[in-house]
Amino acid sequence: MNMTYVLITPARNEEKYIEGVIRSVSAQTVLPREWVIVSDGSTDRTDDIVQDYARTHEFIRFTRMPDHRDRSFAAKVACFNAGYALLNGLEYDILGNLDADITFEPDYFEYLLNRFAENPKLGVGGTPFVEKGQHYDYRFTNIEHVSGACQMFRRQCFESIGGYKPIAGGGIDWVAVTNARMTGWETRTFVEKTCVHHRKIGTGTVGPSMLSFKQGRKDYFLGNHPLWEIFRAFYQMTRKPHVIGGGFLLLGYSFAALQKIPVPISKELVDFIRGEQLQRLKKCFRLA
Repeated sequence: MNMTYVLITPARNEEKYIEGVIRSVSAQTVLPREWVIVSDGSTDRTDDIVQDYARTHEFIRFTRMPDHRDRSFAAKVACFNAGYALLNGLEYDILGNLDADITFEPDYFEYLLNRFAENPKLGVGGTPFVEKGQHYDYRFTNIEHVSGACQMFRRQCFESIGGYKPIAGGGIDWVAVTNARMTGWETRTFVEKTCVHHRKIGTGTVGPSMLSFKQGRKDYFLGNHPLWEIFRAFYQMTRKPHVIGGGFLLLGYSFAALQKIPVPISKELVDFIRGEQLQRLKKCFRLA
């Protein structure tokens, strides 16, 4: 296994977590050729912490985006692209998009590189993320999706899909992985390893109900099939907050459909997404 990799980490006000991920990467059995950490206009000590480590770790490269007030998913793509541009001319096999608030074991990237070496068709790979000691049950979650906490792309795959698409409402990681499958690459979450996510996904100023509503709205503009969304909502009703979460998920999807919110992805990708979802529903019914 002689594959090489690079990492890009967009970071905005991550002083609480950034040192943890730096220590995790620095302890890896296989180090990245280069790791670009892009401060997205941070106003806390994030920049100072990263620059301190960059002085003693040659593979860490720091850059900063112009100041701005919003924290949007489209801004995160712009931040990632700024780091990606700095890798121009560098030879590597695998490109990683790494969140600033996760940690993992010392052989984490060696393990993933081996999976790419074993399967030339693997375009995107990763592992589950753990929050408060739990992760998704992959008996019921699509193992072909790769979490945005750490997405590793074969370089040719990333270039073939045109990189990340700036979608203000979110779903950029999901669109990238699905687009990879649509263009013929295999994608996979490997459950033998995990990373620890230290900030709960979706936390912010909204409560659980509104969070479910916003997720349902996002499910609509990312092309989910209505039948798939109904079953997704019923599944969510079995988890906390019981009934309410699934109800607000379906409500958000329905409101978005009634408002005819513009879909920011191609019709070809929507058709592919819905085709996959219907196949998974058929498989579930056959197993039932």
